[in-house]
Amino acid sequence: MNDSIINWLLNAEPWVEYKTRLDLIGQSPKSNDIMSAKKKMINEPQIKSLFNEVQKWPNPPLKRHNDASHPIHKLAFLTDIGIKQDNEILCAILKKIINTQADDGGLQILVNIPTRFGGTGEDQFSWMLCDAPLLLYILLKSGMDVEKTAGRTVKLLKELVRDNGWPCSASQNLGKFRGPGRKSDPCPYANLLVVKALSQKTEWRDGKECRIGAETLLNLWEHRKETKPYLFGMGTRFKKLKAPLIWYDILHVVDVLSRLPWLRKDERLQEMVQIIIQKSNEEGKYYAESVWRAWGGWSFGQKKEPSAWITFLVYRILTRI
Repeated sequence: MNDSIINWLLNAEPWVEYKTRLDLIGQSPKSNDIMSAKKKMINEPQIKSLFNEVQKWPNPPLKRHNDASHPIHKLAFLTDIGIKQDNEILCAILKKIINTQADDGGLQILVNIPTRFGGTGEDQFSWMLCDAPLLLYILLKSGMDVEKTAGRTVKLLKELVRDNGWPCSASQNLGKFRGPGRKSDPCPYANLLVVKALSQKTEWRDGKECRIGAETLLNLWEHRKETKPYLFGMGTRFKKLKAPLIWYDILHVVDVLSRLPWLRKDERLQEMVQIIIQKSNEEGKYYAESVWRAWGGWSFGQKKEPSAWITFLVYRILTRI
């Protein structure tokens, strides 16, 4: 990573500058430059607009997990750029999430599953393995002291894992709801989110369950031409760079797996990393190759100009590895 890339990132949006100083340069969180960048980030209009939207939590009810406009993904982005529990708005939402935790340990979200998919067709608090681990990740990433809450959720996650990773699982109050796949198959997206959450604490990151989930993701990549569990393929669309990290795609998968120190030399992971590296332009910058319409007003919501945020995400992966 050359100086011109660093300078470009430092002069990009405030959240890019802030994370570049923290994660790529390694400046102290208490340094004047870091504090100044964080202040600019908090006051940036687009970040303020996210805070306004997530204050509606737990509304609106989730109807599909790849709805990029849903508050769960905006909360994840806010914590990813470094917003912590000392922010009053975020803290209030986190407390709501904790207070609606299910008796079995699942972190719940307001959902509405149509009857034709096995749901009730009504708004209700529930959890699925394609949302509960993300809520756990948000809580942990915020820096909030949630030892009891997290412990109950992780206990549930450990009970649900199988030899081939996590299946499509949901709260009992959702009845017969299940994703479009065989019961014996692992759910790629669920495994991605669980590993993402478990990577936040060393004792979970290095544990048996996290290793099973990581191996499941790498095995899916290795056998991508023969298998497509729950309709999650790893072909052309999967390989397109996209932000924020919302769904099942190469940047999201590699970002999560690169957090596991014991995995970084794995040939399958390195193969995905090389695919990403080859996408840079002559200056070493990266473009969004696919975009979320809900984020169309953001710099990574277009494909004509290089994206500073996507470029940052790539170089953070390379820095880890």
